[in-house]
Amino acid sequence: MPDSTFLQVDGEVDRPAKFSRADLAAVDAQFQIADVSQFDPKRRGRAVRLAGLLDQVGLRASAAWLTLHSSADDFHASVPLAAVRERAVLIYELDGATLSATAGGPFRFLIPDFAACHTADVDECANVKFVDRIELTKERGHDNRPADERQHAALHEREAEHKDH
Repeated sequence: MPDSTFLQVDGEVDRPAKFSRADLAAVDAQFQIADVSQFDPKRRGRAVRLAGLLDQVGLRASAAWLTLHSSADDFHASVPLAAVRERAVLIYELDGATLSATAGGPFRFLIPDFAACHTADVDECANVKFVDRIELTKERGHDNRPADERQHAALHEREAEHKDH
């Protein structure tokens, strides 16, 4: 059965595109990560570097922000592109199959050592699960990450409730 799940990349790019798992696997080998556990022992899976993905769509010079959209849980995070372009990866496969929803799939954005980005705009919540769209913009995009510890705790309570069902 073919994989009908796609990742849309659009905005300040020359060639907006939709990528399947197979398309991501076909990105040049220099941008492939065989297993992200080398960056984060709590994570597993095959990934493509963000820089390689952006090469596929022709990033415009005007692109300054990267916004991650997850329609599955209406979560959005917008981060400065320069801070994550060479560091971030997109996990798209685990054990030869599409990344499961329980692992944050079908596509999960990961910024290894996010603190090394040295900006308050990049935090743990910028590691977005269920990503279905990456939007490149001139200015900060839609971002509904928690603004304080109370909101952060509430977010994780909702996640726990979803896992129980």
